[in-house]
Amino acid sequence: MAFNRMESATYLASLLAKSFSRALHERGQKLGFAPGQFPILLELWAEEGLTQKQLLDRLDIEQATMANTLSRMERDGLILRRKHPQDKRSQQIYLTEKAKEMEAAAKEAALAADQSLLAGLRNFERELMLEYMRMALANVARSDSRA
Repeated sequence: MAFNRMESATYLASLLAKSFSRALHERGQKLGFAPGQFPILLELWAEEGLTQKQLLDRLDIEQATMANTLSRMERDGLILRRKHPQDKRSQQIYLTEKAKEMEAAAKEAALAADQSLLAGLRNFERELMLEYMRMALANVARSDSRA
């Protein structure tokens, strides 16, 4: 049986991820954030004062990537790090005013990226696609927990 990349969920998901990242990059760059920073910003908008370890536990990001992304975010004036009051080896991460002020616009940018890439889908098709994506991610989580 020949491999048809347009019938491969893995191949299509990779193309789709690149497209979503590119669409978010175009919109986020105007606001002052990169696509790789967006998941971290979402976590910190929901709960400030998280440690790097807590962010790693919540997001599927490699340790080195997380460290580099946080350094860039600090350089770009999006986060501040403060010593943890109970654990002197770790630091808590807080948003700057700049990052707090961009929350609504950043979330709107992400929604606009979604809408541009899912244009033409009817509501139920969009909901089904999202449900299937969540199911596939749950399968990944299950297989990761068995490894």
